[in-house]
Amino acid sequence: MAMTVRIPPELDVKLEEIARARHMSKHAVLIEATERFVNSESKTTRVMTLADGIIDRYADVMKRLEDA
Repeated sequence: MAMTVRIPPELDVKLEEIARARHMSKHAVLIEATERFVNSESKTTRVMTLADGIIDRYADVMKRLEDA
């Protein structure tokens, strides 16, 4: 899917530096960064879902510990 991305000039300079240092195009760097972000967000969502389940499951234990 084609899309246009407007990047602030100061960020574009940094992106250019990274791309040049890694011998990659800015496009490739943006794709890699996007994949990392999506994977990170997905993991965060899974962790928060698990944490919510643990809180629900052990709410009584946590309440007793809070009162101890």
